[in-house]
Amino acid sequence: MSHADNRAERICEISGSNPYMCMKCGKCSASCPSYNEMDIKPHQFVSYVLNDDIESLVKSKAAFKCLGCFACIERCPRNVQPGKLVDAARQIVEREKGGDYIQPEEIPALLGEDVPQQLLVSAFRRYRR
Repeated sequence: MSHADNRAERICEISGSNPYMCMKCGKCSASCPSYNEMDIKPHQFVSYVLNDDIESLVKSKAAFKCLGCFACIERCPRNVQPGKLVDAARQIVEREKGGDYIQPEEIPALLGEDVPQQLLVSAFRRYRR
């Protein structure tokens, strides 16, 4: 999906996930440690993306209750990767609030004893998309 104009397409593009593969088995939600904290469960999150109802996702607690543990990805028999959809939705929300990409020249100033290098590498990979 190139040059996505709507948020759902952009979420699919950022995540690399194909929500159309979901068969609603619920294994992702059953394995989610944040299940009880989420108002939209992982398997439901996929449906919201498919229905282009991103506004409801933005207003929900679900995207920010996800721990990013990717247990849902491990359990999914169809490789839908709902956790990556959740992560992509968070990125869309942050960018709409004015968040921006991390530039390579910014990384040295972020290095410190209390900041794991893996965190910076992960953030750079995530926010340069």
